[in-house]
Amino acid sequence: MDAGTDMAHRESACSATTMRKASRRLTQLFDDALTQSGLRSTQFAILAELDRRAAAPPTMAELAQALVMDRSALGHNLRPLERDGLIALQEGTEDRRRRHVVTTALGRIKFSEAKPLWQRAQDRFNEVFGEAEAVTLRKTLLGIAYNERLASLHD
Repeated sequence: MDAGTDMAHRESACSATTMRKASRRLTQLFDDALTQSGLRSTQFAILAELDRRAAAPPTMAELAQALVMDRSALGHNLRPLERDGLIALQEGTEDRRRRHVVTTALGRIKFSEAKPLWQRAQDRFNEVFGEAEAVTLRKTLLGIAYNERLASLHD
């Protein structure tokens, strides 16, 4: 290992920096796997969340909360999916001001085509990182993602 590579692998005191490095690596893996579907990993994650919630489509706010995104970032990520006809925004039946995000028929087809590509990246990660370690990592990361006390410096 050369000196530059050795320096890059040193432990960092910053949890956010370390998490971002790992996130970028996994994003590269999953984006690469999803290339032939035309989806990016963030878009796939949105379609996967909508697939899980197909029986009760979420509002924009609910989807943003589930994905741990602010609404403006979610809107930015939804625009290409809506433009390409993969998702639609529907008025709520009880409150017309509430718009629900739904997957279109084309979106469901695209998601089902992309799912095996995603699975290939998931399997690769589990193979390299270890199945049990991957389960533990996901539990830890979800604990961080949904810990409201970490949303600000104040309790």
